[in-house]
Amino acid sequence: METFFIIMLVLMIIGAIIAVETKNMLSAVIAAGVVGFGVSVLFLFLKAPDIAITQVIVEVLSLIILIRVTTKADNEAIERKIDSFANIAGLVFVGIFVGFCIWAFVDMTPFGTPLMRVSQHYLSAGLEETGAANTVAAVILDYRAYDTLGEAVVIFTSILGAFVILRSRGKKKIYEEDYVKVGIPE
Repeated sequence: METFFIIMLVLMIIGAIIAVETKNMLSAVIAAGVVGFGVSVLFLFLKAPDIAITQVIVEVLSLIILIRVTTKADNEAIERKIDSFANIAGLVFVGIFVGFCIWAFVDMTPFGTPLMRVSQHYLSAGLEETGAANTVAAVILDYRAYDTLGEAVVIFTSILGAFVILRSRGKKKIYEEDYVKVGIPE
């Protein structure tokens, strides 16, 4: 199991490097999608299926939106200019992110040790505190209600954003005649 996590982390790091370094925007979007789906697989193996499902839904919808945008984008503008401030800011962000990752991994419970600290309380006191006979429903609706609401809001917002961007009705089309009507030179 530990080797699986290492392999997934290496693949995600390679995908992130490809996403940052490639000149082709479509390849960068696909590589970023590989990283996002790797995160969802890791959530699944870390026994967090609700977060994994949310991650997959958000990842699919954001990939659809980003692929639609990048197929219309002009890559020449990116290749012409080197922005040193963006590069430095990106390196600073990556350094801070790596620092937080190291801090999280050092503080993490070692693999193989039981993680029943919080869930043991749910099992032993769930019926008394919530009055729900179904422990799963008690955890989702009483103990983690804000988390469940947040996941529902993320899913709803992602679906709504995809509908807004991918709709064909209601978008204005600019034709050459419109330029002539308003007096815009060609």
